[in-house]
Amino acid sequence: GKAVTEQIDYECELAVVIGRGGRDIARSRAMEHVFGYTVVNDVSARDVQVRHGQWHLGKSFDTFCPMGPWIATADELDGRATRVRGWVTPDGGSPELRQDGRTQDMIFDIPTLIETCSRGITLVPGDVIATGTPSGVGMGFKPPKWLKHGDVVRVEIDGIGVIENRFEG
Repeated sequence: GKAVTEQIDYECELAVVIGRGGRDIARSRAMEHVFGYTVVNDVSARDVQVRHGQWHLGKSFDTFCPMGPWIATADELDGRATRVRGWVTPDGGSPELRQDGRTQDMIFDIPTLIETCSRGITLVPGDVIATGTPSGVGMGFKPPKWLKHGDVVRVEIDGIGVIENRFEG
């Protein structure tokens, strides 16, 4: 049968790990709720997102959200001031730097994300908030650069580390 999706994309992101729960957290107190940070590739099926007009389904397939390799605690790293980079290595090719952004340039900063996510929703310790991705995702290229079988995506965040995953689509 036809594949569920044919437009698989990568999103290299910093993830915030909540340490102290809360609801309706004020932006001014938001950083008190951060335990630490990790690396995430918020893999997305763009055609499913468009077809369903709803982001969640396009981000929920098996294997889609690799995360790790560990948590850098908030006393070790200020996630508001680090660098997120992402490379795609085509099967048998050379690594291509596709994404390179500083977290201080994010559209929504970490305190704003925590404030917004906690509006009417109780955050609990261990919750993870993906912060958004720098420019350079596959759908931004003309023509788009969707992931192909055998491609390797490497996400590196200064002060945390690296995750690397082979796409088996």
